[in-house]
Amino acid sequence: MKSVFQGKYNLAEFIRIGKILIFCVLIVVEIAVAVSNRSITSAGIRALWVIIPAEVLLAAENAVKMWGLKKFKYKIACYVLDVLLLLVLTYFTTGTLISTLYVVILTEFYVSQEKLSGSIAMGVCSVVLFLVVFAVSNALKGQDVDVGALVAGAFNDLIILVLHFLIINFTLQIYRKNIEIARTVDELNETNERLLAANAELRTVAVLEERQRIAKDIHDTAGHSITTVIMQTEAAKLVIDSDPEDAKRKLFAANLQAKHALEELRESVHLLSGTTAKPTLRESLERIIQESSDGTNITIRSDIDEVLLCDAKTRFLCNSLKEGISNGLRHGGATAFWFEFKRNGDMVNFLLSDNGKGADLSALKEGFGLSGMHRRAESLGGTVWFEAETGEGFEIHITLPTDGETKDMGGKL
Repeated sequence: MKSVFQGKYNLAEFIRIGKILIFCVLIVVEIAVAVSNRSITSAGIRALWVIIPAEVLLAAENAVKMWGLKKFKYKIACYVLDVLLLLVLTYFTTGTLISTLYVVILTEFYVSQEKLSGSIAMGVCSVVLFLVVFAVSNALKGQDVDVGALVAGAFNDLIILVLHFLIINFTLQIYRKNIEIARTVDELNETNERLLAANAELRTVAVLEERQRIAKDIHDTAGHSITTVIMQTEAAKLVIDSDPEDAKRKLFAANLQAKHALEELRESVHLLSGTTAKPTLRESLERIIQESSDGTNITIRSDIDEVLLCDAKTRFLCNSLKEGISNGLRHGGATAFWFEFKRNGDMVNFLLSDNGKGADLSALKEGFGLSGMHRRAESLGGTVWFEAETGEGFEIHITLPTDGETKDMGGKL
């Protein structure tokens, strides 16, 4: 991904344009040097016969250096040739604009150099070479070489070289930092966009999974309850004349199962709409007990602790209580229940006992409801077992791990 900021500050494009401008300035300065020294003669030789070929060679080798050579080690020979040609031009000219040629050539080096340490080394060397070239030129002209006089005479040029070094490298460092910041910002933006997309996808997947879980709950619990209601009412119709009391019990059980199915459907609709109001687990269990005993001739006593559990465990425990009461009425003919829900350390214990006709556990065939309890409890990290004897009632035991003090652990387990 390439941002507007990164496109505006493209380092490769900057260097390419910079080299073109540097080369153009080099040509202009060379022309100015040739024009300003057109009438000078040295040792009987007209200066232009040396200046022009030297400048052409200087321009050619700088073109090769800028566009033909990529690695620094290949450019070293070109920099050596630069020094020799500048020595020639210094000797055959008045020295005017020679420092400008230095500045132009150094600018190309600074622009191409990635590390500041390399630019510093080249800057120091350029000052020393500038003085050495002028000293050699004066010596070749037969002039005395006085270091103090040499430095004093070239003081203005040295100031230009130092200021040029500071300005160019300071500008380049700021520019490169901008490029680095822009690249980092782009990478962060791209990473953030990917994270947002992944987060949106995860939310979509989570919503679909939750809807599928709710749909399965509707199918498993409400569907099972409605099927049981139909079976109970059909059975009641068959015995209503021969055994009115049994028919009455079956109708009570069917009525209770229908209430439970309606409540389960309401809860599922609330979950799907996202508007469910969450009562505490104790309130939910007490409401089930109240709904099961209202309008019937059964008695349900209870002892319930307030425990904070996640939505999945809360729904499982509530559905198990509904299923246990319905089974006790429907299959055991129970008229009284004892329900106990307690916390014991990091576990919770669920007990539902009835006074029905019980069952022979060795011959007990678990139906949809009881087998579903086993599967669901295992998925939540708990266990389920049953205790019963013929004529002695039926007990459902469930143990589940707690969620500590966390109020809402989510419902997807």
